[in-house]
Amino acid sequence: MKLFYRALSLVWILGGLLFCDTLFGQDPHFGQFYAAPLQTNPAMTGVHTGRYRIALNYRDQWSSVVDEPFRTFGASFDSRFRIGKGDFLALGFHALHDRAGASPYVRTMGYLDASYMKQLSGNRYRTNDQYLIGGLQVGFGQHALDFSKLWFSSQFNPGTVSVDFGSPSGEQFGSSSQTTSDLYLDFNAGLLYYALFDDDASFYIGGAASHLNGPQISFLDNSSQTLYMKLLGQVGGQLPFTDELSILPAAMVAVQGPSLTTILGGNFRYSNSDWRELAIRAGAWVQISKQEDAKGSDIGLPAVIISTVLEMERINIGISYDINAGYLNRPTDGRGGFELSLIYVHPAERHIRVNCPKF
Repeated sequence: MKLFYRALSLVWILGGLLFCDTLFGQDPHFGQFYAAPLQTNPAMTGVHTGRYRIALNYRDQWSSVVDEPFRTFGASFDSRFRIGKGDFLALGFHALHDRAGASPYVRTMGYLDASYMKQLSGNRYRTNDQYLIGGLQVGFGQHALDFSKLWFSSQFNPGTVSVDFGSPSGEQFGSSSQTTSDLYLDFNAGLLYYALFDDDASFYIGGAASHLNGPQISFLDNSSQTLYMKLLGQVGGQLPFTDELSILPAAMVAVQGPSLTTILGGNFRYSNSDWRELAIRAGAWVQISKQEDAKGSDIGLPAVIISTVLEMERINIGISYDINAGYLNRPTDGRGGFELSLIYVHPAERHIRVNCPKF
C-alpha cells in the first residue's frame, strides 16, 4: 500500500507537469546539453574539428518508480564546407522524439540546420582562433496523445484503491479529441561566439530562440494551444591546470513561458597528452528550476547530475544520472533519470579543419 501511494504521488506530480495550462507547451531537454549540440543551439551546427559529426542521445526518466517511463531520443548530423579564407558554411539535420507516460504523450520533431561561421582572428595553423556563428533551423513537429488511456481523479475509487475506467471522467473531450495535433512548421535561430587561447584553454558564449512562429499544438477542435517561445543562453570554456588536467565549466539557462531551467557545473578532464589522445571526464551538475506546489511557485533544486565522458580518437561516450532533490526527492527516493550520449567526429582534411573548443 505504501508503494502504491508513493507511485500515485509521483503520477500526480508528473500529471500536473504534463496537463496544467502553464506547462503544456514545454520542450524536452537533455541533462548532457553539451553533448546534444543541434538540440541546444542552431549556431552549434558545424562547430567541431572534423569533416562531419554524428550525435546520438537517449534519456530514460522515472523508470525506477513507474511502469511507463519518460524516454527521449535525439539524433543529429552536421557537416562543414569552406566558402572563404577562414569562413565556413555548415549544414545538418536533427530529430527529437519524446514519449511521456502511459497515455502516452508523444512529441516528434525534425529540422534542417544551417550556420555561417565567420572567422574573426587566427588560422588553421594556430590555436588562437575566434569565430562568430549564426545558425538557423526550420522543421516540422507533431504531438500525439491517446485520450482513451487517461484517467482522472473522479474515476479513482478510494474504497477499492483502483481506477474505474467506466465511470465518467468529468472532462469535456467528446468527439473533438484527436490522437495527434496538426503538423506544425517551426523556426529556430541562434548565435555563438568562441575564442581559443591554447590547445586546452577556451571560452564560448551563445544564445538561441526557438519556436519563433508560435506553432499551434492543440488536440481539441476550435481550441488554441501555442508552443511557447524558448529563450536559451549558454556559456562555458576550458581552464587548464596542467598539460594533462583541466576543467570544463558550463551553464545553460532556458526560459519557456512560465518555465525556467538552469543547469550548471563542470567536468574535470584528464588526458594522456598523446598524439592519439585518450581522455576521461568526470563531474557534477546542478539543475535549478521553477517548481510548483500547493503553496505556489518558487525556484528550487530538483536534481543533481553526476556525469562521466570517455573520449577516444573519434568517439565520445557520455553517461550521466540525475539524483532527484527538492519536491521530487520523497516520492522517488532520489531516483531520477539515466542519460547516454555518443558523438562520432570524422577526421577532416587539413585544409578544412577548424580549431574548436571542447564542450
